Amino acid sequence: MLKHLTLVACLAGTPALAAQCGNDSSGFAIWKQQFAQEAAAAGIGQRGLQALAQTSYATRTINADRNQKSFRYSLNDFMRIRGADTIVAQGRQRIAANPAFYDSIERAFGVPAAVVVAIHGMETGFGRFMGDANVLSAITTLAYDCRRSDFFTGHALAALRLVDQGSISATTVGAMHGELGHTQFLPGNVITYGYDGDGNGVIDLTNITDSLASTANFLRQKGWRPGAGYQEGEPNFRVIQEWNAAGVYQKAIAIMAARIEG
Repeated sequence: MLKHLTLVACLAGTPALAAQCGNDSSGFAIWKQQFAQEAAAAGIGQRGLQALAQTSYATRTINADRNQKSFRYSLNDFMRIRGADTIVAQGRQRIAANPAFYDSIERAFGVPAAVVVAIHGMETGFGRFMGDANVLSAITTLAYDCRRSDFFTGHALAALRLVDQGSISATTVGAMHGELGHTQFLPGNVITYGYDGDGNGVIDLTNITDSLASTANFLRQKGWRPGAGYQEGEPNFRVIQEWNAAGVYQKAIAIMAARIEG
């Protein structure tokens, strides 16, 4: 499911897409050669370019992208299928087990811990499944796909920058659209909103502290108003809408968070 709607500001100076997009695997190899030239011109280093050369056309990603069902579900069906009751129960347990940790996130960013926990539960079942797709192959395939080039080209360049920085590698695994970590950040958003929550000098979204701090930072930077409501029709619901394009997903997060808060 596609998340984090706004493309990263740090890529605003990226040259316009010149590599020839396609709708099947036949042109991917040629596209990679063309895109490598664009990436080099955008400042991607040798490590990133080598990782790009190792990517392959991700058929599973294309199939998943063209068969997204969340937009078609009713809210009740969506919440049942996604296990809302379980997320709420486990979310309450997690906060009760480590209140100081969740309080620290809420104090730092002004975003209720319950909202961050609801997102964590929805995205990866609290980290139990963070994906099984090669991140670079998924992202570059979507950048190549003519339907998705405008959105994913910047994220593909961001992923290569993360390789250059040593944050990810050619073998890093994530979700089907190349999302990373506990709450499934797209690569461009790692660069823009990633937060070193544990203070060790590295932003690692497979680390729960960095991931949840980054999630709260994303919401705050998108305009979260501390203390304001977040249900549909309230000021912060608009910020939840920035997280995911599906209306049922947005409503589910707000409802589950309220239930977690009790």
